Amino acid sequence: MKALSDDCERFMSFLPGHIYSSKQGAMRRWYNPPWFSEQIPSTPYDPMVLRKAFEKAVLKRLMTDVPFGVLLSGGLDSSLVAAVASRFLAESEVACQWGSQLHTFCVGLKGSPDLKAAQEVADYLGTRHHEFHFTVQEGIDAIEEVIYHTETYDVTTIRASTPMFLMSRKIKSLGVKMVISGEGSDEIFGGYLYFHKAPNKEEFHQETCRKIKALHLYDCLRANKSTSAWGLEARVPFLDKEFINIAMAIDPEWKMIRPDLGRIEKWVLRNAFDDDQKPYLPKHILYRQKEQFSDGVGYSWIDGLKDHANKQVTDAMLIQASFIYPENTPTTKEGYYYRTIFEKFFPKNAARSTVPGGPSVACSTAKAVEWDAAWSNNLDPSGRAALGVHAAAYEESLGDKDTNQPHGSSQKLQEGLVEQAATVV
Repeated sequence: MKALSDDCERFMSFLPGHIYSSKQGAMRRWYNPPWFSEQIPSTPYDPMVLRKAFEKAVLKRLMTDVPFGVLLSGGLDSSLVAAVASRFLAESEVACQWGSQLHTFCVGLKGSPDLKAAQEVADYLGTRHHEFHFTVQEGIDAIEEVIYHTETYDVTTIRASTPMFLMSRKIKSLGVKMVISGEGSDEIFGGYLYFHKAPNKEEFHQETCRKIKALHLYDCLRANKSTSAWGLEARVPFLDKEFINIAMAIDPEWKMIRPDLGRIEKWVLRNAFDDDQKPYLPKHILYRQKEQFSDGVGYSWIDGLKDHANKQVTDAMLIQASFIYPENTPTTKEGYYYRTIFEKFFPKNAARSTVPGGPSVACSTAKAVEWDAAWSNNLDPSGRAALGVHAAAYEESLGDKDTNQPHGSSQKLQEGLVEQAATVV
């Protein structure tokens, strides 16, 4: 967009899976996989089929003639990518050129959940692990550059893009030119914590379809632009077209989160790689609770961003937001702060229309916010906003002044949420 915004008054996103016909003067979608219609599939779950499909997708992305590595956060998705890549690396042609020891990379604030988990996975797999630290201030200092490169003012994307942007610079300085990453799994398997509240398998499946269709606006945008800002290529095996077709054909009843059956989020994927004979990962990593990247790098990162935005944006400015930004009006000081930076770089109407809006909780679409009435009072894209689900959910969630409830009823609700969280954990 930055190449167009100075010279063009009207521009729009070239949508993925589309072609442009100059004869018809319009775009037409050519990518038409079976899941696109959002019809509910009924193929029985076969863990070995899913495992083989993912291994094939990772192996395919090991074809390279440049130094490469894996982005390892220590969560399920990136750990599986690293486990499969390290298992197949020794047998692949690329090992002759770059050696059979896989390089893995992780970023976070010192003492963050991701750093600890990533080191544990790296030790288990025997990879050459590179741990990068950043401070909240370094992240805040990079925000303007991040917004310029990612071309968005979406709060979640900016929160997660900043650590990835800082990590990409350090990875490139080591001479590495390609990284394999774990994006896409949460969209395909319903891994975000708000999926705990999906009322039925139909709603669950339709939400996963909506999430995959919007990937180019969120996680894929982050992974692509945060890395390519430094000339680094990111490859995403979970979004291999064959793998998506196999994973999205599974009856969504199997993907549903069922604590009564011992199924946590992404159980079908975890179970597929739960091999006692030749384990891919330690059990507690294989069954680690979902941690959004912007949370996992260190909870104080998001809290630091909010504090910084509070100093930059006054209450009066936020009240006037609908007059200054009538389209996609920011509802928080953090959102307002990002929007002002975005408008500085991309002032045209066409630019702001390329960024999606609408309410969201823990990365949900606007439609999924309806699944739980309590969420409408706690709209925040952090995973910790999934009240009653995340083990470290926000404590001050439904304050009495916001809900107009007497203190006692709010207190009971808090206690209930804590009990629910304990049950899920």
